Amino acid sequence: MILHPGVIALILGSGITLLLLFAAAALGMKILSAWDMKSSSEEQLILERRTYLVSTLVQYGLFFEIISLFLFIYTADDMHNLLVGAMCATGSLNANSYGFPVLYAKIVSVFLSASWIAVNYMDTRAEDYPLTRKKYTLLLFIVPVVFAGYVLQLQYFGHLDPNVITSCCGVLFSESGPKIASSLASLPVRRTEIVFFSLFFIMVAFGLMAAKTGRKPYTVSLSVVSGLFFAVSIIAIISFISLYFYQLPSHHCPFDILQSEYYYVGYPLYAALFTGSFFGMMTGIVEPFKKIRSLSAMIPAIQKRWAFVAISAATVFLIIVLIPMVFFPFKLEGY
Repeated sequence: MILHPGVIALILGSGITLLLLFAAAALGMKILSAWDMKSSSEEQLILERRTYLVSTLVQYGLFFEIISLFLFIYTADDMHNLLVGAMCATGSLNANSYGFPVLYAKIVSVFLSASWIAVNYMDTRAEDYPLTRKKYTLLLFIVPVVFAGYVLQLQYFGHLDPNVITSCCGVLFSESGPKIASSLASLPVRRTEIVFFSLFFIMVAFGLMAAKTGRKPYTVSLSVVSGLFFAVSIIAIISFISLYFYQLPSHHCPFDILQSEYYYVGYPLYAALFTGSFFGMMTGIVEPFKKIRSLSAMIPAIQKRWAFVAISAATVFLIIVLIPMVFFPFKLEGY
């Protein structure tokens, strides 16, 4: 399993990223204790030069961390042919106790990595680098998450056994199963649809107002609703969205839509969901930065752009969801 191209890319890429993060964390601890933009000392000048270089390298590393989520899912899905009983990424991830923890760690890592990149973007565009301490504090939280994900990833690939029979998605996401996946699959479809579509329109409404005005009530509301929309959308994919793609009333797997049989539609679907949810949440998270003098004029403009990106990505996500619901012959009746 270790010789699979995707596995090699993940292990090497994440390993290099982790080394960069360790080096950056060491610099971060130095910055937290000695950073002073008012000082013109030699130590401060050295720190400024080093942080610019290290931040650039860390940014590329964290970009890989974001991409690695999709690479990991693709690799897990591609390896299902090597595992007895697996029919998609669900079976591969369920082949041992490390699969799904790796997935969860990578999802958390994606949001943290993207947040650091966003903070770094703002910091490098202000003349006094006002967010340097904050972004390196954040980095100290990111390092253990990435490290845990890397260790779990090594354990997952290292403990894959092609002779062990694993459970397919039909078992894990069956409506009669005892686990949380089965509970999500058995949620009342109509109620889930109402919550899902309602949250989308609420998100768009707050997003439009945030994009137009950049005012705090709308940016913070957009942030909260975007987080809720992400969680509810994952639930909705399991509950009813997947059924329309598969044209089956009992197939709730959120991973089969990543396969060629369904034209890899899951990749743009999830990419749009992650993008819309992240930028929507960040629009409100950066609200306190308006109090910083050198960012006070920049932040509202950034919030407006991010709000527009959030509602645009969420709209793309909804369009992909609606295509099978509107144009395919399969309809859910009596749910």
